[in-house]
Amino acid sequence: MTGQVRTVDGRVAGRRGQATRQKLLDCLSEMLSSSPYRDVKVIDVARKAGTSPATFYQYFPDVEGAVLEIAEETAKEGAGLTRLVAGRSWVGKAGWQTCEELVEGFLDFWRRHDAILRVIDLGAAEGDKRFYKIRMKILNSVTNSLTESVKELQAKGKVDKDASPAAMAGSLVVMLAAVASHQKGFTTWGVKPAELRPNLAMLVYLGITGKKPSK
Repeated sequence: MTGQVRTVDGRVAGRRGQATRQKLLDCLSEMLSSSPYRDVKVIDVARKAGTSPATFYQYFPDVEGAVLEIAEETAKEGAGLTRLVAGRSWVGKAGWQTCEELVEGFLDFWRRHDAILRVIDLGAAEGDKRFYKIRMKILNSVTNSLTESVKELQAKGKVDKDASPAAMAGSLVVMLAAVASHQKGFTTWGVKPAELRPNLAMLVYLGITGKKPSK
């Protein structure tokens, strides 16, 4: 975490205060992985962090406020997913490698942040604009780059000019997000991660280029 960290009443937190604040966030993140979001109480987070509810309230107005902090930090990291697409080749073997690395990076990001992403999805589905904006910030990091990739391929005559770059890119990213959030569920169908990823990469490649990949 960079920049000044302030308490609820506007004071700048010192190094020790910042460490306490981060520990509260880390403990909350861990609890979200094993407890329903709305079942988590301030006293439980404080106890797990080895501090008091009064200390918690110095940094956050409530549990939801702390959850939004974690969500925003996740979105900042998610913005880095654009590197998996921006400036990458979609031609031949290089294009297939782009798809493989996109799928690998996307699924890995979702796996590492599964708990908070579930909360973000829940809030967005319930119409909470704060969570919706965060969700779109994460998805746009890939959607916008994929849209530009389709436009570039169209300009080179490699993709049908009637295709909508934004619609194609958006559909593929929503598919990736849905699959990423259901990774554990695939095992119940007997699908192993080693099988899921190349097949998902193939769907992305076909969606972007309209061609069978060259491996």
